[in-house]
Amino acid sequence: MTRTDPPSDGIRVAVSTVIFSLRRDPTTGRLAVVLPLVRRTRDPHEGRWALPGGWLDGAEELDVAASRTLAETTGLAPSYLEQLYAFGDIGRSPGRVVSIVYWALLREGAQLPIDAHNVAWFDASDLPTLAFDHNHIVDYALWRLRNKVGYSRIAHGLLPDLFSLSDLREVYEAILERDLDPANFRRQVENSGTLIPTEQFRTGSHRPARLYRYNHDVELAERGPLRSDITPATAPPVLPEKVTT
Repeated sequence: MTRTDPPSDGIRVAVSTVIFSLRRDPTTGRLAVVLPLVRRTRDPHEGRWALPGGWLDGAEELDVAASRTLAETTGLAPSYLEQLYAFGDIGRSPGRVVSIVYWALLREGAQLPIDAHNVAWFDASDLPTLAFDHNHIVDYALWRLRNKVGYSRIAHGLLPDLFSLSDLREVYEAILERDLDPANFRRQVENSGTLIPTEQFRTGSHRPARLYRYNHDVELAERGPLRSDITPATAPPVLPEKVTT
């Protein structure tokens, strides 16, 4: 059952998630970053779209609460989940509400369950006015995503297990919202130590493309002492250069 009622008094703690995926524009064929939002059915901000989330149970770990509230509101299970920030400005919501916000990634083409209600996908670059301070939260999550894609293998959370270098470059371009030079990109990611070439190829109307997989000895994102069981990763790739014309 979805937990909809907050604690009776004091500071209330909620957990919300910004969950990013990718969709291909049917007109241009380009990938774009998208996220699911939930339409509010009660005041405050009834009828507005908002991030999926809910109240923290007193006996619940934060990561568990993030996964639970995401499943309850959208039916989605992300491939990657990380705590983003705590938002607790006075006046951001009636009463005092502190939101522990997570950000998550879903593979390209992820679908909402057929029985999902009041949930829809939105282009991250063209959002309506959201409830509370959720536009600000999405902007911060996008900033974090764009920064991390330059020094970690975070793009893996948006890709299938096997992918071509063109697939990977398209993910970078969608996140950064700019074109990258294919030759520079190939050279830099192949020298990064994060990719492992396979003996499989994708065939079609073009030249067969070799498929790669990520080196799982390298973390999706450096978690520092929070993950002391993980051996420090090798140096990640330098952000590929922008196309010059």
